[in-house]
Amino acid sequence: MKDSISRRDFIRSSAAMGAGMLLSPKAFAASAVPASKDAIKIGLIGYGAEGQVLSDAVLKISQLQPVHFKAVCDIWEPNRTLGSRMLGAYKHLGHSATPYTDYEDMLEKEDLDCVIVATPDFWHARHTIAALKKGLHVYCEKEMSNSLTDAKDMVLTARTADKLLQIGHQRRSNPKYRFCYDKMIKEHEICGKMTTVNGQWNRARSACEDLGWSDGTEIDQATLNRYGFKDMHQFRNWRWFKGLGGGPIVDLGSHQIDIYSWFLEAQPKSVMASGGVDYWTGHEWYDTVTALFEYETKYGMVRASYRTLTTNSNGGYFEQFMGDKATLDISESGRSAAYREVWVPEQEWYALENARLIKREQGLAQAQDTPAVLDARSSPKPPKYNLLVDMNLPFHQPHLENFFNSIRGTDTLNCPGEIGYETAVAVLKVNEAVEAGRKLEFKPEDFHV
Repeated sequence: MKDSISRRDFIRSSAAMGAGMLLSPKAFAASAVPASKDAIKIGLIGYGAEGQVLSDAVLKISQLQPVHFKAVCDIWEPNRTLGSRMLGAYKHLGHSATPYTDYEDMLEKEDLDCVIVATPDFWHARHTIAALKKGLHVYCEKEMSNSLTDAKDMVLTARTADKLLQIGHQRRSNPKYRFCYDKMIKEHEICGKMTTVNGQWNRARSACEDLGWSDGTEIDQATLNRYGFKDMHQFRNWRWFKGLGGGPIVDLGSHQIDIYSWFLEAQPKSVMASGGVDYWTGHEWYDTVTALFEYETKYGMVRASYRTLTTNSNGGYFEQFMGDKATLDISESGRSAAYREVWVPEQEWYALENARLIKREQGLAQAQDTPAVLDARSSPKPPKYNLLVDMNLPFHQPHLENFFNSIRGTDTLNCPGEIGYETAVAVLKVNEAVEAGRKLEFKPEDFHV
């Protein structure tokens, strides 16, 4: 069906324009990093919503170190033109953006050091492998592939080419998450014996409406077919179609299920899940999914629940790691706290406060550990401690910085292809579990490349 541009498209376009204003060339001029012959030269494949977010982060990084866009590739003319115009506006920072429709043409003609892949999931492997074989490093958005066979080929090709492959699980480089893992879990074991993990991503209905396109911007049918799309509706909404994307559990849940394995230092041993196309019509992937993982960890058995919801935003998105001593409650946006179980003496946390790792939240609700009157079935409300760590950068910036610093040899990748593969194994199994309607088991060798 041919749609006129939707309200959601208009909002997104306005947001992109706003981002462009925030990242205007004049705003960068005073602190521009001089052009350098040692600059990292970048090609961007895919200038949709994710490509735009990543490129904005790179533009900010280019204030601090010489990283230069040289080309942008997208099969849709509006994206291609916008990308070339937006990136080309920062010539004073060393950027240019020759537009390409075909990625092979770009890889053949451009002198690049790396590429950023921000295309639909089913194209990730082809784009990544082609770039690696050209001798380029690759930053590939998650999910690294909707095929485990292709994901494995990506890792093996990176090894053979001796090039870096970073997967875009950006929380792995987020200072807040690294603080929680390094300080709260590893060093101080703040949760005690971990037993339960909860997580969700509740997304508003308005953010999940199908994307349309403006009259006259259609891609011709031959090109759509060449790149694996049945029509413009499928091209614009590929995440909802089998063989192209993986639905919300992959698109959203992949970020958070990756954190489960990281913080628990274990891969899941089983998963069961329920989901369906309950609300959105014309889709193939499930719009609502609830999954339950089992992890065999150093703490013993840990059960982890996860839910994606695409009709209501209440509660937002977060991860909670719950142990017998405390709960660690975090999110990429907003939540950043630890809740001490009241049986744990307050004095045990004084050292953490004195080290400026946490700060007790005071106020009427937190004035006492135990309420004056408590129902026999209730538990005392645990006092809240805010985590004293800031993350004021665009979400993707630290992860891209980690990638560029690794290319320069001053850092190591926080999410190499091997880790991305492990997460893909765990996440893609959820859709299989929904279809099977029963618990599915993982074998340790499933996670090895």
